[in-house]
This record gives sequence, structure tokens and C-alpha cells, in this order.
Amino acid sequence: MTTTTAPRMSQTLPEVHRGRLMRIARDVAFPQGARLFEEGSHADRFWIVRSGSVQLDPRVPGRGAPVVESLGCGELVGWSWLFPSHVWQWGAQAETPVRADEFDAFTVRLMCASDPGLGCFVAQWVGQALAHRLTLSRGRLLDLYAPYGSGVAPYGEPYGEPHGQGRSASRTTVP
Repeated sequence: MTTTTAPRMSQTLPEVHRGRLMRIARDVAFPQGARLFEEGSHADRFWIVRSGSVQLDPRVPGRGAPVVESLGCGELVGWSWLFPSHVWQWGAQAETPVRADEFDAFTVRLMCASDPGLGCFVAQWVGQALAHRLTLSRGRLLDLYAPYGSGVAPYGEPYGEPHGQGRSASRTTVP
């Protein structure tokens, strides 16, 4: 399995587009433990972490909100702002004191609509970050809640097949 890093705005967006976005950024700080947003609330902004770390926590009925990923320096916090219905799909909390660049989602969406080049790069950047996050989160949720985590089931059997009825069932053994 290959581990990749999340795409950074500084690596994904050309300087001209990055500069336009950074001109509307606002410097913000969150103390440790502060909630940036709650699952189900309106997604009207997003952040790029400058220092500290932010934990992502989806609600799991009957299980609370497990931390599925920690985001650090240079990483995008929030993607729900880009897609209708603009509702947060997970929650986020400052794991440590956080400094970040904050962006107004409505303003960025207007900029993207008026400049298709910017819009294309922003959509690719957010899409890549989302795909990366989903891959990592799937593994984390399997580790937390699947019967055997995200690894191989006991005796090398595929998930969902009782012992002795999987791929190895065709082997003949002599007592």
C-alpha cells in the first residue's frame, strides 16, 4: 500500500490563482479544543492550516464522533462549502492551538464562477483532497468498527466468508 500526502494549495494551484485566493484570506486562530464546525451545519467557509492540527470527526450513530484524521500545516480544512447543499459532512475540532487562513466560501465560489481557470484548479484541488481524505478515513473507520479492522481476516480468509469456505477451501489437507 502506498501512502500519499494530501494535496496542498501551494502545490496544486498556479501562483496567479493562489495569489488571488490569498488576497481574500483572513488570519484566524483557534484555541485547543475549539470546534471549527459541526456536522450538519451550514458550510460557509474553509481554512488552510498554517500551524497546529485539526481533527475530523464524523458522527456515528450510537458510537459518538471518532477522530478519523488529523490535518496539519498546509492542509485544507473543509470541502463541503464547494458542493450544494453546502452542509458540513463531518465535524472538526482544534487538536492543538491552530493558526489558519480562512476563506469566505461564497466569495470563492463567485471568483470561480467568474474565472473558469481558477474554478477548474480549485475543483481539482478540493477533489484531490477529498479523494485522499476518503481513502484514509475508510481505513480508519474499518480499523475502528469492522470485525477485523482493515487488515486480513484470521487464517487469510477474505471478509464475509466463514473459515474454511474462502479461497483456501479448495486446498486438500491430509491429517
